[in-house]
Order: sequence, then C-alpha cells, then structure tokens
Amino acid sequence: MPPEFKLCISDPKSGKTESVKLEGSNAVPLLGLKIGSIVDGSLAGKPGVKLMITGGSDRSGIPMVPSVQGGVKKEIWVKRKTVVGETRRKMLVRGNQISEEIYQINMKIITGDA
Repeated sequence: MPPEFKLCISDPKSGKTESVKLEGSNAVPLLGLKIGSIVDGSLAGKPGVKLMITGGSDRSGIPMVPSVQGGVKKEIWVKRKTVVGETRRKMLVRGNQISEEIYQINMKIITGDA
C-alpha cells in the first residue's frame, strides 16, 4: 500500500497554516526522514522554499516525539511540575522517524517566499 500523508505547512511570518495531501510516489521521499530534517518545498507544491519537519501524528492521533528514536510506538513517562509538586504519567508516543504509519506531518517554512 503506497504511503499517504497530510502535510500541515505553517508560515511563521503570516501565522497561517496550509494543508496539502501527498499520495503514492510523491510521498515516498518523506519516508525515513526525522523531526528537524529540511526538505525542498517543491515536494509540497511550494518551489523555492525550504520546509523543516517539526512533528506529526498517526491516524489515531498519537504524536511524534523528538526524543524517541526510530518509527516505533512506545510508552514514556512524562513529568509535569505543578503548584503542589511533581506529577508523572505514562504517555503513548511515536518515534521521531517518518514511517508508513504516520498520517499527518507538521512542517514550517524556514526560507523563501510563500
């Protein structure tokens, strides 16, 4: 089954986000890339622009986390400081690598004109 991704491309200058759908052979170059990777904007129909991968999620909404290596699904402990003290809880997350299980990929424009 060919990969299918929904790209959410944000423009920090204007504050707007655009959604682009990639399917089949157009989506294959994104497989294996990690959070923080920089790709050419022509892949998403924005020539002359560079895009940086900032995150993503799978079809069930499980988010990608930069600190977890690979494209795996994993439970991690999350600490949060509160007024009373510190709370910890388990959270299910995905790794920082784009795989076929990823559905939404978040990106931001880092150079060029939109």
